[in-house]
Amino acid sequence: MLRLRQWQTLRMLRSPLQGLMQWVGWLGLSGAALAALAGSAALLAGGALQNEPAVSLRGEIDAGDIARVLAMARAHDPRQMGPGQLDAVVLSERDLELLINVVTNRRLGAPVRVTLQPGVAELQASVHLPPNPFGRWLNLQAQVVETAGWPQFTALRLGSLPLPGWIGLPLLRSAAAQAGLTEDLAMAGDVIRRVNFRQHQLAFSYMLRSDSVQRLATALVPAAEQQRLRAYSDRLVQLAAMPATENGRSLARWIGPMFELARQRSGGGGDAAAENRAAILALTLYANGRSLGSFLPAARDWPQPRPQRLTLAGRDDTPLHWLISAALAVDGSSSFSKAVGLYKEVDDSRGGSGFSFNDLAADRAGTRLGELAVQQPQRLQAALARGVQEADVMPHAADLPESMPEREFKRRFGGIGEPPYVAMLAEIDRRVDALPALR
Repeated sequence: MLRLRQWQTLRMLRSPLQGLMQWVGWLGLSGAALAALAGSAALLAGGALQNEPAVSLRGEIDAGDIARVLAMARAHDPRQMGPGQLDAVVLSERDLELLINVVTNRRLGAPVRVTLQPGVAELQASVHLPPNPFGRWLNLQAQVVETAGWPQFTALRLGSLPLPGWIGLPLLRSAAAQAGLTEDLAMAGDVIRRVNFRQHQLAFSYMLRSDSVQRLATALVPAAEQQRLRAYSDRLVQLAAMPATENGRSLARWIGPMFELARQRSGGGGDAAAENRAAILALTLYANGRSLGSFLPAARDWPQPRPQRLTLAGRDDTPLHWLISAALAVDGSSSFSKAVGLYKEVDDSRGGSGFSFNDLAADRAGTRLGELAVQQPQRLQAALARGVQEADVMPHAADLPESMPEREFKRRFGGIGEPPYVAMLAEIDRRVDALPALR
């Protein structure tokens, strides 16, 4: 299975006109200037908004991408560094894009593309907008140049509208604030010492402070989310006190009460997606035998649920696949979650438990849950809160091939992307599509 520490490491890497007016206000323009800008809103919108996105990701995230991210995370784990220790990182364009998109996908919902040349970086992003008479996409483009300190913006463009480079930093700060990334941006400014742009590579050096790891934990779990997690931790304490019958150990029996709490807490205008996210995270850690206190110091003083080994489809490894995939999808992107599941199976085929389509079925069902948790949060709550059976959330997978060493997997299915493999994946997706609670 994907190790919980790997998942936690991956988790660490987490109206346009109105926003434009807020940015202008932040810059301190006069009331007359604001009035003039407001009077030109239609003209601005016509130039800034467009009908097509300028950016799409460079292909799907694959198992090789995940392997590189995990290797880099292990090599630069901040928990293994002492304060004042200088370290350096070199990233390719592909890996930089992957990291940026994993971090920004949930909060900004916009794909980002990076082009790196000696001394210069170009960034592009496309934000999908609600229906409006001007255009469905806000396309942004920025040019950044290397300096002796932090890079500086030299050119910006919103759609076809050019903007002066000096406005770039205020725009970045405002966007970070609206996306809840202010602390992340401030922390980067504190620890990064030098940034260099090379041909298709970014290199930077950094030095941690004594409080950097604690600040990282705070940025990952702000106060509002800590309060949510406490509520679901307390619910787990109640559920774990139930008699430990065989049926009581089924993950399905725990899903209903957890999402009923999410439904209740979402009432009256609460953030249903955030409640779903907290419920999935708390349940994922519990099923993996880990306390919330393992990454949230404040949780070490909370009442702790009695440990139990949960099952799904009669197995105790299947809930872990299902839940970790859900947690990755709800906190990042479904393509990232699917790639992590595939990476795990490829890795297992090379010396672990073997490639398993059974596990992939659990991964993809969990990914579907994570997708719905943020895309249709209230609908998912209604489907799960009344209680579910295992067949409502996990497809039949006992007949799927598993425990295949790499040589056998390639003999039977040709390898990743080959027609037999694609056909098997399509069959799994067909079964996931038919799940009553995850449609």
